Order: sequence, then structure tokens, then C-alpha cells
Amino acid sequence: MPAKKAAILVVDDDVRILLMMRRILELEGYSVVVAADGDSALAMVEKQRPDLAILDIMMPGQDGLQVLDIIRRNYDFPVIMLTGIDEVTTLRDAVGLGADDYVRKPFSVRELLARVRVKLRRAEQCPPHSKR
Repeated sequence: MPAKKAAILVVDDDVRILLMMRRILELEGYSVVVAADGDSALAMVEKQRPDLAILDIMMPGQDGLQVLDIIRRNYDFPVIMLTGIDEVTTLRDAVGLGADDYVRKPFSVRELLARVRVKLRRAEQCPPHSKR
């Protein structure tokens, strides 16, 4: 029986980034779902139960930090923040809310894929990430 493909949720309000990341991650063998805003992201989390999320910080409506806070109150799957913000306080806030890692835009595809692999490998070594 083939191994289950890890499901990754990518959240960004920039459609170009969503399409590019979906393509890159699918080529790596991952199952990918996308959302363009915080509310859609939370709905996808509930519906899809991803193994990992890549979450943009700056979005209209609920921003990535608000979404991360809600995710962390209910789930414990890895979350990598994606940000164009270069402020230490914002990144510190993301880590303080439970982000597992962050990548700054513009980003290296190889670096992002390496971080995804590491976070998924660590998550596999822990008990299943069910709703808390």
C-alpha cells in the first residue's frame, strides 16, 4: 500500500503565490489545498485536517496571526508563517502564538521545501494531531 501523501494547506491572498506554491508542492508529491483569506483557511482546516499549513501573515479580514491563534487553540499540526514583514516584533508574535517556523518573502523554493520536509518529519514522530 502506498504511503499517504501529506496534506498541506497554503494560505495567501496573492493568487500568484498560491498557484506557484500549489504547483511546487504537488510536484514534490504533497496533496495541496489553498485558501485566499483567514476565514477560508479556518474552514479548510476544519474540513481537510491538513498535516501542515503555510500561512501568510498579511491578509485582508483575519490576518495570519489571528488565524494562527485560532488554529493553535484547537490543533497542533505544524504551521510555517510566510511573511513579507521584516519586523522582529511581528515574527516574535508569530512564534509566541505557536508558529513552528517562518519564511520571509521573497523566498527560496528549496529553503521552503526543506522546512516543510523537516516539520512533517517531526510531526510524524509525534502522536496524531487531532483536534485538541
